[in-house]
Amino acid sequence: MKIGEKLLKHLSKKYAPLDRIAFSFERYDGVMKTDEDGNPILLFLGQATATGDIRGHRFTRVLRKSAEGGILKDHWDYKGKV
Repeated sequence: MKIGEKLLKHLSKKYAPLDRIAFSFERYDGVMKTDEDGNPILLFLGQATATGDIRGHRFTRVLRKSAEGGILKDHWDYKGKV
């Protein structure tokens, strides 16, 4: 599974630091976790169960910054089904 442009735009925003955010995107339910800067770094996308867990796909973000704060690497890796 590949992340589309619309979802990437949604994931490029800043959110509350060190938080778990549940959202709906088109026909999918999603949960993302953010780092200390408020960038989403972990994404679960699929269908939510009654307990709030997501059955679907897991993605992790590779976000490398230089000492000056510039971004060296920024991409999402597909980690499989959950």
